[in-house]
Amino acid sequence: MRQLLLTGAVLLAAACGTAPQEESMDQVRNRVFDVARVQAVYMDSLLTEGRCPRTFQGDTLVTSDIGWWCSGFYPGVLWQVFEETEDPRFLRLAVKHTLPLAGLLDRETDHDIGFQLMSSFGKMARDLPSHDPGFSECDEEDLSPKEVLTRGAATLAARFVPEAGVLRSWNWGPWNIPVIIDNMMNLELLMAYGDRDVAEKHALTTARNHFRDDGTTFHLVDYADDGSVLGRQTVQGYTDDSAWARGQAWALYGYAMMALKEKEAGNMDLAETFYGVAAKLEDWLLPRLPEDGVPFWDFSQNDLRDASAGAIIACGFLRMWNLRGRPADDPALAMAERILRTLASPEYLAEPRTNGGFLLKHSVGNIPSNSEVDVPLTYADYYFLEALTLFPVSASPRSIN
Repeated sequence: MRQLLLTGAVLLAAACGTAPQEESMDQVRNRVFDVARVQAVYMDSLLTEGRCPRTFQGDTLVTSDIGWWCSGFYPGVLWQVFEETEDPRFLRLAVKHTLPLAGLLDRETDHDIGFQLMSSFGKMARDLPSHDPGFSECDEEDLSPKEVLTRGAATLAARFVPEAGVLRSWNWGPWNIPVIIDNMMNLELLMAYGDRDVAEKHALTTARNHFRDDGTTFHLVDYADDGSVLGRQTVQGYTDDSAWARGQAWALYGYAMMALKEKEAGNMDLAETFYGVAAKLEDWLLPRLPEDGVPFWDFSQNDLRDASAGAIIACGFLRMWNLRGRPADDPALAMAERILRTLASPEYLAEPRTNGGFLLKHSVGNIPSNSEVDVPLTYADYYFLEALTLFPVSASPRSIN
């Protein structure tokens, strides 16, 4: 019935010689969350116990165990739908898919525990106290969400190499101390629940060594034991010297987040430093994004778009917009809106009960490894919903947390 009414409105507008009115951003947000409600429940129905959604490929839902770096994003989607709707059904689903991630606390093979826990237990710690205290403890170890996050932060901090001033990203591969730009996203766990000094040192070292003169970032920097740089390269981008889109997105978001956390703590010198790193990259990105805002998977290429990079960049722009209370006609805000409207269009937004329960189509994981190419990805959905909730309801700046 809703679709019939919409079609009728379009026909009536055409008959009267006027174009249908563009959706407001509030209407876009409501429409997307309507789809998210259906998709989140549908995905739960497809998952078997102990499995996490990874992607949907060849009409098959591809899953992982909790060790996969994206395991926190589906619980994070559920928490976001619950926050938007206050429907207790999504609270139950969010708790159900969050609790197993406590099993990551003793995992010491990579840096991804920040991604995994902040998107799941981070939201659980914030949302549960005012809704359902009965879910406040993790069954297996009787840990509260805050205790899970504190232990997870300690696990992440243990990866810090003081002589190099960085958190080691991976324990595998041909490198000595590899650090990927993605690691900026894991610092939020330390800033909120762990060693802020480690997070700040990592961010400062990364700012010195990961960025080119034009403001863009390399994907991976390998460090010697004494902290000198052994090499700079890509693993997921087109070439070592190209600008891999999702890498730029991680950098923009990560430094905007660090600037916000330092501002909230009153550390204005560090806030300005981190804001400056993000602002230079923002200035590089704005004129280079396609007309519809969604980037190609690498800025040197023009073949496949990456919806995940678009969603993360939109979040970064919105966080930067809020940090300085910028005006309503700010170009970053306009580009964030353009990206979100594109992702909410039929080209990217899935029909309900399709796409394996994922919201968005057309993301790119790792083209050089021919892995997850032009498929849905959980982090694309997560950051898409986050960006929609960050978008201001009016031209006046509001608090973006």
